[in-house]
Amino acid sequence: MSDLNDVARRQLKIKSGVVKRLVKEQALYRKEAEEQQKKLDKFIAEGAESWDIKNGTRMMEEANKMIVDSANRLGKAAGELRDLINEGKKNPALADDEELLKAEEILEEASA
Repeated sequence: MSDLNDVARRQLKIKSGVVKRLVKEQALYRKEAEEQQKKLDKFIAEGAESWDIKNGTRMMEEANKMIVDSANRLGKAAGELRDLINEGKKNPALADDEELLKAEEILEEASA
């Protein structure tokens, strides 16, 4: 039974790390999209060449695609972590475990 608890703790730690990383990744993509939008607006305001505007638009679209992709991956990872947390709560040996509490905290931050 101890081996099962160790495996569950390890999975909680891994999935928590994944969710934490994806939250950071999504924030970075959002920041990049904002920067690309500002750059595109600047090109348009300055009357830049059409190639610059077209390229800026393409970069903006790519940044938006990455936001959607990271949101999907985050949703999937958060769901998996939620399932692991629920399973862990059913196990009396893990109910008050430190990894379980950390995982709940990370999931809460990701949901905010």
